[in-house]
Amino acid sequence: MYTKEQLHDLILNNPAEFNKVKKELDELDLSELDFSGLTLENIDFSNADLTNSAFVESHISASDFTNCDLTDTDFTRSNIVETDFGESLLNGTDFSYAVLNFCTFADADMAGSTFKAADLSDSDFSASENLNSCRFDDETIWPEIEKLPDDFDSSYSADISLIDDEEDDAPADDSVY
Repeated sequence: MYTKEQLHDLILNNPAEFNKVKKELDELDLSELDFSGLTLENIDFSNADLTNSAFVESHISASDFTNCDLTDTDFTRSNIVETDFGESLLNGTDFSYAVLNFCTFADADMAGSTFKAADLSDSDFSASENLNSCRFDDETIWPEIEKLPDDFDSSYSADISLIDDEEDDAPADDSVY
């Protein structure tokens, strides 16, 4: 049995060995690990628990995140290429300022994901779920319409980002007047 730290070291130092070891594991808990600033290529993260992990400013290519729990995972300012996020739970996942090229999100739950100023121009969200419940702004670059769900409106960027400002300006309930 491997510890989280040993698996983290394998990912960093011997990705091919990690991919072999991963096939033998029933469960893969990589939650709360920091992969920030790394170059990760051909890593099989499929079926892993990566909640609250960080991939900030990482370069990820040809990797597999299918069926992962990526709740509250941080991909801010990352460059992600040809990576599969299919069937993953992306609630609260932050892709702000990231560039995602040729990534797929089939059957991924996008509720609460953040894409502020992200470049998604070559990725496929057409079969994703709950994309209407994500956060984005006017600087977000979306792919062609055929790579988006039929009911998604990428021109409506004044969605959740305005709610944050309104909540910050509201007085607290226990305020004394």
